[in-house]
Amino acid sequence: MPRVCHFEIPSGDPDKAIAFYSSVFGWKFDKWDGPVEYWMVTTGEGEGGIDGGLMRCHDPEQPATNVIDVPSVDEYTAKITDAGGEVVVPKTAVPGVGWLAYFKDTDGILTGIMQPDESAA
Repeated sequence: MPRVCHFEIPSGDPDKAIAFYSSVFGWKFDKWDGPVEYWMVTTGEGEGGIDGGLMRCHDPEQPATNVIDVPSVDEYTAKITDAGGEVVVPKTAVPGVGWLAYFKDTDGILTGIMQPDESAA
C-alpha cells in the first residue's frame, strides 16, 4: 500500500526557514547536490516519522506538500485522473532519485507521487 514518504516545505527565504525549523524542532538540513536549489530535511532518528525537503519557492501561496511513494508514477497518474483528480505536474525525472509527479485531489489538495528509480535522468 503506498504511504506518505516525504514532505516538502516551500520557502521564499530558505536560510530563514532553515534557522526556524532547526531552532524550534532541531531538524537537520543538508543541501542537495542536484539541478535545483533544495535541502534534504532530517527530522529525527529511528522508527516513526518521515523526513522531507525544503525548497526555494517564488509563489507565496505554494503550500507545503506531502509525497506518496508509489511503484509506478504512470500507473498512479492514470488512477488519479480516473478517480477525478488532476495531474498538475506530469512525470518528471529527479536525477539519481526517481520519477515525480504532482496532482490535485477532488478537493484541490496538492500532493506528490514518487517512484524510486536511481537511474532516472
